[in-house]
This record gives sequence, structure tokens and C-alpha cells, in this order.
Amino acid sequence: MSLDILVESLRDDPKFMRNVTTWRTLPPYSAGTSPWPADLDPRLIRTAQSLGIETLYTHQAQAVTAALRGENVVLATGTASGKTLGYILPLLHTLLRNPQTTALLLFPTKALAHDQIVALEQWLEVLQVPIALRPYDGDTPTRHRAAIRKEARIIVSNPDMLHLGILPHHTRWARFLGGLRYVVLDELHTYRGVFGSHIANVLRRLRRITQFYGADPQLVSASATIANPQELAATLWESPVKPVAEDCAPYGQRHIVFYNPPLIDAALGRRRSAVAEAIVLARHMLQAGVQAILFARSRLTVELLLRDLRKQAIADGFDPDVIQGYRGGYLPRERRAIELQLRTGAARIVVATNALELGIDIGALDAVVLVGYPGSVASTRQQMGRAGRRVGAALAVLIATPAPLDQYMVAHPDYFFGRSSEMARVNPDTLGILSSHLACAAFELPFTYNEPFGKAAQITEILDVLASEAVLYKSNERVTWVGDVYPAQSVSLRTATADNVVIQVFPGQGQTVAQVIGVVDRPSAASLVHQGAVYFHSGQEYLIRSLDWEQGLALAENQDLDYYTVAATITKVERLEVRRQVPAEHEQGEISNLVGSTDVTLTDERVVVYRKPAGYRRVHMATHETLGWGEIDLPEQVMETEAFRLTLGTEIVEALAEEGILVEPLDYGSEWPGIRSQILARDGNRCRLCGASGQPPQRALEVHHLTPLRVFLGQYPRPLALRLAHAPDNLLTLCPICHHQVERARGARTALSGLAYLLRNLVPIYLLCDPSDVGTAVQSRDSESGQPAIVIYDMAPGGVGLTSQLVDLWPRLVRAAFERVNDCTCASGCPSCIGPAIEVGAKRATYHLLERLCS
Repeated sequence: MSLDILVESLRDDPKFMRNVTTWRTLPPYSAGTSPWPADLDPRLIRTAQSLGIETLYTHQAQAVTAALRGENVVLATGTASGKTLGYILPLLHTLLRNPQTTALLLFPTKALAHDQIVALEQWLEVLQVPIALRPYDGDTPTRHRAAIRKEARIIVSNPDMLHLGILPHHTRWARFLGGLRYVVLDELHTYRGVFGSHIANVLRRLRRITQFYGADPQLVSASATIANPQELAATLWESPVKPVAEDCAPYGQRHIVFYNPPLIDAALGRRRSAVAEAIVLARHMLQAGVQAILFARSRLTVELLLRDLRKQAIADGFDPDVIQGYRGGYLPRERRAIELQLRTGAARIVVATNALELGIDIGALDAVVLVGYPGSVASTRQQMGRAGRRVGAALAVLIATPAPLDQYMVAHPDYFFGRSSEMARVNPDTLGILSSHLACAAFELPFTYNEPFGKAAQITEILDVLASEAVLYKSNERVTWVGDVYPAQSVSLRTATADNVVIQVFPGQGQTVAQVIGVVDRPSAASLVHQGAVYFHSGQEYLIRSLDWEQGLALAENQDLDYYTVAATITKVERLEVRRQVPAEHEQGEISNLVGSTDVTLTDERVVVYRKPAGYRRVHMATHETLGWGEIDLPEQVMETEAFRLTLGTEIVEALAEEGILVEPLDYGSEWPGIRSQILARDGNRCRLCGASGQPPQRALEVHHLTPLRVFLGQYPRPLALRLAHAPDNLLTLCPICHHQVERARGARTALSGLAYLLRNLVPIYLLCDPSDVGTAVQSRDSESGQPAIVIYDMAPGGVGLTSQLVDLWPRLVRAAFERVNDCTCASGCPSCIGPAIEVGAKRATYHLLERLCS
């Protein structure tokens, strides 16, 4: 069966079509071409034609022409639009004309770098010129590195190797760096957030060193379609950049389908699993001979899909090896083998995370299934573009999960089709990141006072602090590194921490050699590989028997399990600094436009976040029912970052209290009287708010839970919930008057809990980020105002400028939240709107709060 026949069979299937919220058929369109640039070396034109490239698309010609004029360029067009030629041609032209020049090509992954080496080797083989092309990454054998430094004119590497293996040892690279003419950054859109902020500083170090050797390299970059490619490139390179963004490549007919799994319980808002629907669709594709990728948003979902699809393949008479998984954590040799199977057609279905979203050559695929919205318009278009990459009909199906962002997208398809992609943001001057790279730069070349470091401000002050901490040595007007090892070793570019946790499994049967099956970054390890966690690899389940936090080692045992695990954390946020507040005296004229209701305050802040893993659930794979609970005993993690805070005023709080949120009496457990007495004694038998003393029975004091016991009972088994709820830092003594006021605010807190869930999941509509890039905390009493508040914070240490944008985005964000709650059919809360209801009246309270916020 061809793809066309599969498409028609889906159109004719009423069971499938009743769940389709939109089906758009985008017509094919032909290429826009331009003549070869007049200045381009004729040898390159002949080589291109011998490789089957008769002419250039117009965007390719524009990029090449601009680069040959000496301009910095960013080429931002769609998937499979031939962006690679935009940098290959000017690079080879310059190296052919000047035998002293060199070029550095940086790719975010080794797999992508490997692909580009193959492409460049084809050009050099046809050209028959002695231009030394060499890879240089962590896999390069040590015995080969000296020869590479001596002879290479084109180095293909990644930012990590530039940071760790080239810049700290630049004296060995003097020839190469002194002749450096081009720096190529491919997949520029990936250099955002923490990673991008690090890369901007690595590029500052690179340009500082090349200037020392007398070179002034030029940037040629390629990006997927984002809203601000020129701004991003200019921020990373800190020089003007010419954008080329009009895509003139040809495309075949493309079918784009948004599919919302059917409701199985309208009152509870429960839908059939997106994973289950993806398995049904993938079986149709396998039986039809349609080669496809299934993109999932998490490693866990990839492994669950892979496991179940292979079982179905065996039942349908297929070799299970025609279905492969692909994600971060697989070893390089595993990923290379899967890529080859895709190109040759041996693998018919691959289940992947966004690790395959980038431009790795996997051949011409027929279809893409997105199991859940990827989190941004840019990523969605990038993933959908993996089908029909070489012109021809293609099918892309987005299967929505119950998450509010997914439900918003499938209910508002015009939002996706009618808007541009999101903006990518970096903050290279984040203090922690900047100071780390200043130390690296001082190791590479001593700093002189008043010497610039890109466009970073306050360099002298930071160098003084590093010198006072004996990290650097200051003598007269120079600052130098004084450590025993080079500082780049302790600076991680890809995570907020410098180390990972290794997962090992012992095979048994008397063998004692451990096999490494994966790695995870330390912040993720607390929830993914804690003792008792289930870790998936290549469709196999592994039970984590132990986690050595200090050594970064998790020991796993291969087991046949019918459940997976989900961890939960307790979060506290403290304010460090208010950077902006609305309403503020000088912004009164903006209040009605920016906040809607005047009885709220929006602030952009610096905060410190305390996060501690508390426990985990064991969840049945088939029914998704909770089978049991476990505790996690790991250290608390502390992080300074940026945050947005929404604080409610007394008018809204009192109005919500009038709605009469029902609070049923709870059993606080047999140990409660003793705990209550301890807290009263701790607080000196005085109200912590007003200082009133308790004089029973007229002024009997109350012991109040900051986070209600009901919240913990909704997430944990009763013994663990009681222990967490009765923790001393969750309890405080109040007099009857203050207790009444706080309890009135609790209705607002119930509403805020639902709103916080919504906002965290809807933020990616406006920011190029994942919901996991931001965290939320709900406070029944803000430490300064005493009013209920929501805090949304950057999950990256130091912050990368995500939540700081929410003050200005608030009107659109709160309206989107109101639409989602209003559109959802559930009765009292579900994963598609405010989250599963854990307090009576939560959805009604959230709805009324949003009504007031939007008024």
C-alpha cells in the first residue's frame, strides 16, 4: 500500500476522522532558483553539477553571495531546504583560493557532525584538492590529535570540544587559529537557554584568542525557522548578521493532521491515551509499508512505545527489529547503527525523542507521528519536516496528550498555522555563566584591566571578586589563572551542573564486569534513577537498586516489570530582589493594558529555589493506575534563578472566599496533639502574624498548615502525606482572627494551584521552551505582602530570561488559560485544564479567578 492509499483509508475511516480536529493539505510548490554567484570558484560549480546540483535555490545563492562579500550570515529556512550548501560553498571557495586559511564547523551533536563530514568528503573527493578535513571530538584517538592540529584546514567538531579541547590548549592550535576565516554554527536554534548562554561565552573566548593570533573569523550559520534568527545569531556572535529567511526550496504535497484521542469519561476529562492511539496508527503504517518516525516527548514514553510496538509487531508477523528506538542515553554505536537502518530501509518504524529532530541524514521517510505537542511551533515544524524531506507526498499527525498545551493547540489549529515560530533567548551575562567563562578566558590568556570580553558589562568587578577568592591572581594591570587544573574542566555547557550520573547493570551468572547502559545529568537523576526507580533502555526495564549520589553511580538490574515510576518534589521559593513591579507608580498608565484587574501585582524577581525529592509512585503500564508508593532520600537542591510572581490583592481573595470553597474536616492522625504542642512551644504560644498570646478559651491559638494536608493526601499515601504535612516548616501558630483571614485566602490558593498548573503548561505558547524549562510554586502567604501568590521560575541556575518576559506576556497568557478552562468538558478538574482536582471546588475557583483576572 502506498502513502496515498493509506491517507485515503484514514480519510474514509469514521472512527479516525471523528477525532480529527483539523486536516490541512498543503499543496506542493516548485523551487525558486538563482544563477550561480559570479564570484564563486568555477571548480565548485562543476563539482556541484557532477553531484547532481544543477542550480542553487534563491536562498542558497543569497547566503553564498553575502558570505563571499565578507558578511556574517544566518540562513533560516525550513527542514530539508539545502541550508548546508549555504556554508559549504563559501568555505570551500575561500580555502581553494588561499592555502593558509582554515575553517571551524561546529555542530550540536556528534551524529550531525558525522553526517556533515560525509557530505564534505564527497565534495573534496570530486574536487581532487589536498584540503585536510578532520573530525575533532571526544572520540578522536589521542594518537591522532597532534597530526590533526598540524595539518587540518577544516575541523568538524562540537561546542564542547571547542570549550574543553581546543581553547584551553590554543598554543598547540596557533597555525589553525591564526588562519581561521570561517566559523560555522549549524542548527543555530538549538543554542538557546542555558546551552546558548554558554555558547555565547565560548565564542567570546574564541574571538579573543583568534584576535591574539591576528585572525578575524566570519560567522556563517544555519537555523530552523524561528522568530528571531538574526537577533539570536547577532547575540551569539556579538556582531551584525545578515538574515536569509525566504525559503525557496521545493516541497511536495503535505498532509498535516491534528488528532485528539476520544473522551472515555467526559466528567473527569479522561481521554484515551495518546500512546495507545499512536500504537494503532503505527501498526497501520507498518502494515502499509510506510516508513515513519514516532516522536515522543520523553525517554520514558519512547521506551514504552518501543516495548509495546515490538510486541504488536511480533503478533502481526513482523520481525520486531524493524522497529527501533532512538534517544539520548543510547551509546554512539547504537545510534549510528539505527541511522544506517533508517537510510537503508531496514528499520520501518523508529520511536525517537527530539534527538532525531535535527538534520541527521536518515533518508526519505513517508510519515511522522508526534505523540504529544513538542512544546513549540518551531519544534513541531522541524519534526513534521522529517517526512517528505526529499520532495514527495508526506503525512504528519499530531496526537494530543491530555496536557493543557496539547489541548489548546488542537482546539485552536489556526494559532499553529497562522503564527510565526517562537523566539529563542539567551542570556550570556548571567552571573554564574559569565564568571565561569571569565575564569576560563583568564587561563587561556591573562586579562588586562579594562579589556573587553565581548559586550559583557562589569568585567572588572567580576575579575576582582575572582581574585579575592584566589581563583585568579591580580598583579598591576593583569589578571591570571593560578589553579592547578584548567577551569574549563569544571564548566558544563549542556547542563546547569558539571557532572552526570552513570547507570550500570551487572549481568549476573558470576560475571562482575559492569555494563554502562546510559547517563543522566545530576538534576534529572533525582527523579529518574533514584533507588526504586524503573529505568528503560532499548525497550527493556531496569530496576534501580541503588544510587550513590556522591559518586554519581546508579546500579540497575534487568527485570520484567509491569509498572513505571513517577517522582514528586517539594519546592520552596524565597525572594532575593524585585527587578520590576507592575503596577508601579511610574507605570500607572499601563496597568489596565498589562494586568487587566488592578487587584493583582506582577513582579520580575531574582529568587532562590529549594527543591527536594519527596517520593514516587509506581504506575501500571497498561491501566496507569497507582500501584504503590515509595520514599526518596536524597539531598535538597538549592538554585538561584529568575522568576515571575503573580500576587493577588485582598479584593480578589475576599471575593473568592464569598464563593464558599468547601473544606471538609480531616483526620490529622493520632500524633497530631503532640505535634501541635511542639509547634505552640516553638512559637512561644504567640501568633506568628500579629504576636497575640493565647489565653484559652477566649483566644485559643491554632496550628495552621501552610500547604494543606489535603494537598499531600492527593499525592502520597497517608503515612507519607502526614509526615510531609506535619513537618515543622509547614506549620505555624495563628490566633483565631489571623487564622480566619488565612483560611479565607485558602480559597484563592486552591484557585492558584489550578492556575499554576495551567500557566506552566501554556507558557511554551509564547516562549521557545519546554514546560519542564520552568517550575511553579504556589504560596498561600507571600512573605512580604501576606497575600496568595504564584511563582513561575526558570529551571536553569541563574536564569536565562524566560520568565522575565511573562510580565509583558501576561495579558495573552491569562486569556489563553481562561479559554482552556472554559473549553474543557470535565466537571471538577482534569489533566487537560487545571490538573486532577485535589481540593473540592478547585475548577470552579480557578474559573472564577480567571474571570476576574481577565476582566
